[in-house]
Amino acid sequence: MKNYKYIFLLVGLSLIGCSDLEEEPIGLLAPDGFFNTTNDIQTAANAAFGHMTHEDFWGRKMSLTLMLRGDMVAIGDPTTSTQRIEHDVFNVPADNGMIDGYWLRVFQIIAAANQAIAGAEDVDVAEEIKNPITAQAYFARAFANFHLVRQFGDIPYLTGPITDLEAASSISKTPAAEVYTNIIADLEFAKTWLPNKQVARSIPAKSAAHSYLALVYLTMGEYQKAYDEAKGVIDNEGTYNLGLETDFQDLFDATIIDGSIEPIFVLDFIGVSDGDDGRDYQAALTGLRDDEQYGLGGGWSVAVPSLEVYNTWDGRDYRKAVSLDTTAVFDGITVPYTAFKESGGSGRGVNRPHIAKYTRHIGVTATGNGRGSEQNYMMMRYAEVLLIAAEALNEVNPGTTEAEGYINRIRERARNGNGSEFPADVSGLSQDDFRTMVLEERKWELAFEFKRWYDIARRKLGVEVFNASGLEGEKPNFDPAQDYLLPIPADELARNPNLEPQNPGY
Repeated sequence: MKNYKYIFLLVGLSLIGCSDLEEEPIGLLAPDGFFNTTNDIQTAANAAFGHMTHEDFWGRKMSLTLMLRGDMVAIGDPTTSTQRIEHDVFNVPADNGMIDGYWLRVFQIIAAANQAIAGAEDVDVAEEIKNPITAQAYFARAFANFHLVRQFGDIPYLTGPITDLEAASSISKTPAAEVYTNIIADLEFAKTWLPNKQVARSIPAKSAAHSYLALVYLTMGEYQKAYDEAKGVIDNEGTYNLGLETDFQDLFDATIIDGSIEPIFVLDFIGVSDGDDGRDYQAALTGLRDDEQYGLGGGWSVAVPSLEVYNTWDGRDYRKAVSLDTTAVFDGITVPYTAFKESGGSGRGVNRPHIAKYTRHIGVTATGNGRGSEQNYMMMRYAEVLLIAAEALNEVNPGTTEAEGYINRIRERARNGNGSEFPADVSGLSQDDFRTMVLEERKWELAFEFKRWYDIARRKLGVEVFNASGLEGEKPNFDPAQDYLLPIPADELARNPNLEPQNPGY
């Protein structure tokens, strides 16, 4: 729902990382007196969310990095940028351009959030009036830092605007455990003050903070707390207006998703092409080159599922048909995936099914290979909360019908009335088998939704999934002593030695 535009007024007035400080002095506070009303707090908070749809973040760089580092998606076009291929094959140098791009953008999100939080102190109204707005900024700061700490470990944690360049150039890293403590505190504030519902799921409500607390605790291995938070969301399903969408395909239909009660927090692309702000690159990156079937001009065949994803995924599971395209149209002729490369005019496709979630129903005004998109990208949806609850409960109290019930709600939709009772209801699994099952269920339910790499990293599954029997075959460069974290950008270390040491192995 595009019912408000993001404001970028404060972008250049806050610290946005340590890059290019000599050339662009951007470590300054907003002008004194800017924050006078709650509208001013909202302006700064909007800037934080606006940065999330930039090409540097979810438009392309961070989202594509996460997808390629998992075990389900590989490079389809070998002529694509080397900086992308490096993530696919785990050969990432400290000057990788993907990381450089979004490191800076994430700190712009944090800077705008910090401006809103600091500025709110100058707005002389009651807490019950301003805190529900300020809580949006707390949520944005937690959301941004949660991505950073999972990818880099110890990171610079900024609690407020940076007032001068000297301070900016002397920032050091905060231990990951302390970063998580701060993320939890921000989400607790947001959970306390955000309303139960917002006018759009692109504006965080209490359910978003509540759900992310569950995911944060799951990531930390604090399973009782993860379950408690997830159960709190489930128990408030009616209050938060949440539920599972009846038809899985509808979750990826831009023309109707705004009315769904399953999304909890989404990024809403507005199709703005000026400087790539607000453009949706996933349709292009995941779409098949030269494919005529969606009227988008074809995609770029950059991020393509491995053939084993298709071969392994049982065809009775409705989610497979929703998630994958196995045919395309070239010169008006429908061809199977086995002939994609030979049939396309450029010859740069690949003979594998392509991701359909971001190309099939992208909206009536989509343009430019789908980059001018009406799509919403679900950062958190209710099905994931059910999965979190099931996984966490199995760790603290295995063998419960409650945990089984959460999985069975999701599997019932996946059957889509196919009459085969597949995927079958879960019952009677051991703790170890349930753990394996729920991670597999996350893999299929959340396929290509940028979650898989984080699951691999938090459960330390790399050696298992990147061997010869994995979906992408052996990835010999994967090193579990190094590759669960990314390198701190080399330019950042050169400009600010206080960010040393570099992450192991880089």
